[in-house]
Amino acid sequence: MTPPDLLRAMFDRAVAVADPMQSLAAALPPKPGGRVVVIGAGKASARMAEAVEAAWGPCEGLVITRYGYARPCKGIEIVEAAHPVPDAAGVAATRRMLDLLAGLGQGDFVLALISGGGSALLCAPAAGITLDEKQALTQSLLASGAPIGDINGIRKEISAVKGGRLAAAAHPARMLALMISDVPGDDPGDIASGPTVGHRGDAARALAALQRWGVTPPASIRAFLEAGGDPIMPEDPRLAHVQNVIYAAPAQSLAAAATLAEAQGYTVEMLGDAIEGEAREVARAHAALARRANGPRVILSGGELTVTRRGDGIGGPNAEYALALALALNGAPGIHAIACDTDGVDGAAEVAGAVIGPQTLALASAAGIDPAAALARNDAHTFFHKIGAQVVTGPTRTNVNDFRALLIEG
Repeated sequence: MTPPDLLRAMFDRAVAVADPMQSLAAALPPKPGGRVVVIGAGKASARMAEAVEAAWGPCEGLVITRYGYARPCKGIEIVEAAHPVPDAAGVAATRRMLDLLAGLGQGDFVLALISGGGSALLCAPAAGITLDEKQALTQSLLASGAPIGDINGIRKEISAVKGGRLAAAAHPARMLALMISDVPGDDPGDIASGPTVGHRGDAARALAALQRWGVTPPASIRAFLEAGGDPIMPEDPRLAHVQNVIYAAPAQSLAAAATLAEAQGYTVEMLGDAIEGEAREVARAHAALARRANGPRVILSGGELTVTRRGDGIGGPNAEYALALALALNGAPGIHAIACDTDGVDGAAEVAGAVIGPQTLALASAAGIDPAAALARNDAHTFFHKIGAQVVTGPTRTNVNDFRALLIEG
């Protein structure tokens, strides 16, 4: 298997083991008696709903997923909405979900299917905050270079559905939340901003994060945060019958990719599944590691990188990492790499990521493309499109965050 083929096979394997149709059934209990309602939000939620019905048969419920990520279900209604910036379709579907939960009783059971992307798709702004204001804030945060933990922490504080509020709305029904983690550290409260997980609230921290990343919030959001927000505490009695279970996480996908690399004779060095930071800076650090490594070796990592928007190009964290990595390696022989988002969408583009190798900069030169200028414009997707090095998967319908692999030939 050639290095590029092995890298793509490793990425595909990482995605496959997180596919809900392959992984969810093992975490699903027998279908309870009485009324059962299935709800969910996230890029993987429609596929999760499909897996639930494959095991339980047709179910009542409503799930919100990203445009283009719907799956056929017999009973569960699938609604598509916008990501990463929420839209009116997401708000309307969230209101309908809350209405569905409002009439449940003590003998009823709710299965919540939560995955990455749910922070944008499950959208109900807190009292006094409009959708337009939340959209503007989200756009500013995404361009600021703020890490996902800070972004979701702010979203949680200004929401009427995140931070345990969705689960509280289902009280007194019992609830099991099955989750696919896409967050560094796999904290259930961080996945989709924790709609089924109570939190103590930290409006002051949210305000500090806005200041740290240079984002000026609308007056209504600032006033809401300055008043302390409206948190649902973990010990709130409305959450007493809620169970949160992470059944798929980035570590499992990286381990599956590692097994594939080892079967091809490579030593695997695992950097971890929770790496954060500016994409181009992490790329330079990884280039230095690759230059020092002895092959045959594969260096694996996951997590969620960020991009501080400096230009007007089309890019995403994985493509920007790959472009910065190619520049830092400067054609070093025998080093190849792949960087992709496991949900198939890197940034706002319908592209998973990119592959690089010793020939990347030479291909750019032959095509008359300046890689340094492309990086300065945050235009990595355009760069890799022009040299034919993009990875395009279409909707994967799962999400265990970034996947990065550097392959050093022997």
